[in-house]
Amino acid sequence: MSSGILLSFIIGYFLVLLLISWLTSRKSADNDTFFVANRNSKWYLVAFGMIGTALSGVTFISVPGKVGAPSGDQFAYFQFILGNAAGFIIVATVLLPLYYRMKLTSIYSYIEHALGTWSYKTAAGIFLLSRTIGSAFRLYLVVIVLQRFIFDSYGIPFFATVIICLLLIWAYTFKGGLKTIIITDSLQTLFLVSSVFLSIYFICRSLDMSIFEAVEAVKNSSYSKIFFFDDFMTSHFHIGKQFIGGMFITIGMVGLDQDLMQKNLSLKNIREAQKNMFSFTGVFVVINIFFLCVGAMLYMYAAKYGVTVEKTDYLYPTIALKYLGVIPAIVFMLGLTAATFATTDSALTALTTSFCVDFLNFNKGKDVNSKANVATRHYVHIGFSVLLLLTIVIFNAINNDAVVSAIFKVASYTYGPLLGLYSFGLFMGGRQVKDKLVPFICLISPAICYYLSSHSTALFGYTFDNELILVNGSITFIGLLITSSAKKETLKA
Repeated sequence: MSSGILLSFIIGYFLVLLLISWLTSRKSADNDTFFVANRNSKWYLVAFGMIGTALSGVTFISVPGKVGAPSGDQFAYFQFILGNAAGFIIVATVLLPLYYRMKLTSIYSYIEHALGTWSYKTAAGIFLLSRTIGSAFRLYLVVIVLQRFIFDSYGIPFFATVIICLLLIWAYTFKGGLKTIIITDSLQTLFLVSSVFLSIYFICRSLDMSIFEAVEAVKNSSYSKIFFFDDFMTSHFHIGKQFIGGMFITIGMVGLDQDLMQKNLSLKNIREAQKNMFSFTGVFVVINIFFLCVGAMLYMYAAKYGVTVEKTDYLYPTIALKYLGVIPAIVFMLGLTAATFATTDSALTALTTSFCVDFLNFNKGKDVNSKANVATRHYVHIGFSVLLLLTIVIFNAINNDAVVSAIFKVASYTYGPLLGLYSFGLFMGGRQVKDKLVPFICLISPAICYYLSSHSTALFGYTFDNELILVNGSITFIGLLITSSAKKETLKA
C-alpha cells in the first residue's frame, strides 16, 4: 500500500475539518462558543460525536487485538462494556441533573461549593494531569502507526510527525472550540463507525464468507466467550470485576471528567442531555460488539494466511494496510485517524476550558467574552498543545512500552480520588472537610492502590483489575471522613 495514497487521503480529511472549523466559527469565536457552544448544541449530534471521543485510537487498535491474545481475553471486554453502560445511566440520572441545576461550565466548580477551594483546585488539577497524560499516551500510540506506515518513507522524524498532528488539531479547534468539535466529532465518528463495518465486509470477502457465515464462524470460534465466572480471586476476567470496574470507571472517567461532560453541558436543558446520554449508551454498546467481531475475524484471517505480528496491537494495522488492498487500507487509516483526533481535539478543548475556568477564574469575572479573556484562552490553548507535544516526546524518549504503560496506569488511578471527592460532597453534606489536607489525601490514595495492584496477589491471593478504582475512591472517602468535622450549622441544630 503506497504511503503517498494514504497521506493524500489524510490531507484531504484534515482540509474538510478545517473547512468545518471556518464555517462554525466565522460568526462567533468568543469564550461562550469555545467552552459550551453557546449551550445550543443538538443532542443527536452530541450523542453520535461522543462515540468518537469515547472510542480512542487505542480502543480501535487494542480491542480487536486482545480478542486472540495469549492471556485468553476472547470477548471478556464486553463484560466491561456492560459495566460502562450501567455507569452511563448513573451519570445521566445522578450527575447530569446536578451539573445542570448549578449551571456549571467546569464540573469541578461543584467541589468548591461542596468542599472548599483547596478541594476544588485539587479536583481540577487531577483532571489536568490525568487527561494530559492520557491524551498524550493515546496520541503517542497512534502516531507510532502513522510514523511506521507513512512518515518513515518520507524521512520525517517522529518529533516532526507529532508537531504536524498537534498543529492540525490546534488549527481546527482554536477558534470554535466545542462548537466546532460537536460537528467534527460527528464526522469523525461517521468515519470510525464506517471503517469498522467496512473492515468486516473486506475481511469477509477475503475469507470467502457472507456476513451471515462470518457471524456463525465467529460464534463457533475459540474467540467468542463473553462471560467468565471462574476463579474470582486471581482471574482478571471474572464478570464481577469487569462489570463493577466498568461501571465505576465510567462514573469516574466520564461523569467526573470535564472532557465528555463539557459536551453534555452544551445542550439546552437536562432533558436533552439525558436523551443524549441514553442514545449514546445504546450505540456505544453495539459498536463495541462489532469491534470484538473484527478482532475474531482478524485472527481467523491471520490463521488462514499465516500472518504473524510481534504484538497483538499490530494485528489490525498490519492486515488492513498490507494484505487487504488499497481501499481497506484507506478505510482503516481514516478510521484510526478519526478515532484518535476525535479524542485528542476534545481533550485539548476540555483542558483549556478547565484551566481558564478553574485556575484563571473566567467564570467569576464580569465579562467572560472580553478581548483580554479571549486572548488569554488562545495562549492557554497553545500552552496545552505544547505540553502534549513534550509529553509525547518524553514517552518516545523512554522507548519502553512497559514504562509508558505504567505512567498511563498511574494517571488512570487519579480518577479514584475524584470518585471519593464527589461521593463525599453528595452524601456527607453535614460534614466539613479539612480543606488543606485534601491534596495529600488525594495523593496517598492512588499510591496505596498502586501498591495493592502490584502486591495484592502475593499478600491476599487476590488479583485486582478495573474494580480497583472503587477501592481508590473508598480510600479517599474514608480519608476525608476521618479528617472532617460536623459543620457548624449541624452543631447548632
